[in-house]
Amino acid sequence: MKWVRRSLRTLAGQLAQRACPSVLRRLLRSAGYGLRANHKRLSGQSPPDRDRQFRYLGRLRHLALSKGCPVLSIDTKNKELVGNFANDGATWCAEAEEVNAHDFPQDAECRAVPYGMYDVGRNRGHVCVGRSADTSQFAVNCLRNWWRTAEATYTGCRHLLLLADGGGSNSSRGRLWKRELQEFATETGLTITVCHYPPGTSKWNWIEHRLFSFISLNWAGEPLRTLRKLLSLIRGTTTKTGLEVTAALDPRDYPKKVKVPNAEFKSIQLQRHNICPQWNYSITPMNSRK
Repeated sequence: MKWVRRSLRTLAGQLAQRACPSVLRRLLRSAGYGLRANHKRLSGQSPPDRDRQFRYLGRLRHLALSKGCPVLSIDTKNKELVGNFANDGATWCAEAEEVNAHDFPQDAECRAVPYGMYDVGRNRGHVCVGRSADTSQFAVNCLRNWWRTAEATYTGCRHLLLLADGGGSNSSRGRLWKRELQEFATETGLTITVCHYPPGTSKWNWIEHRLFSFISLNWAGEPLRTLRKLLSLIRGTTTKTGLEVTAALDPRDYPKKVKVPNAEFKSIQLQRHNICPQWNYSITPMNSRK
């Protein structure tokens, strides 16, 4: 019988004090037992085209970077309650911050929705913080916000490569996402290529380990009491490799469950790639030919 949920003191009691907890600890360790947590390692059955998609995604990324075109890794960070709430982590201070004992949404100023964009070639991040729903319209408006500041850097470039997860506001199946990208492409004259990561591989997205992880470290232990403080902590995120992060607030309200009619969806200049067409496609401006 394996005692996997017993403390050493409880085990000693079960053995009628034949051995003290210290002896039990030594015996268990000599037998190869220890206090171990679960390992999240098994991902289940992988999609059959997973490896093929990663290789294709890598080729497109290298091609875009060699031509000086922007490569953006995009995703939505965890939503945060803005208010006097506890934030995971610890920080150097004279006294611990006093925060609410419970994280009730009604006590929050709002629920912040940070949508991030990481420029792979320039090691630059931009986070657009919304106060409404995480919708496709919000996601594409964040791209517009980024392009206003980055357009001067990519003068003359007419292509944009997006690396995105397969779900959420930038879902690979989302009609609204594609319609909003079509409007963005027509406004800017950019040909937008989107490559989605296969299901269960979102942690391989560049933005996760190049931007979001460092933002979480920067505000660890800091109560996000106001949107102003949240934005400041995002902007103050840096790394030894020279990461710079900008942030902006999007105060607009975005409706949920917006439907795109079939006729409108068919008008989108959508060209699916021959390799993994469910995850790779390009959208060209309306005034150009497919």
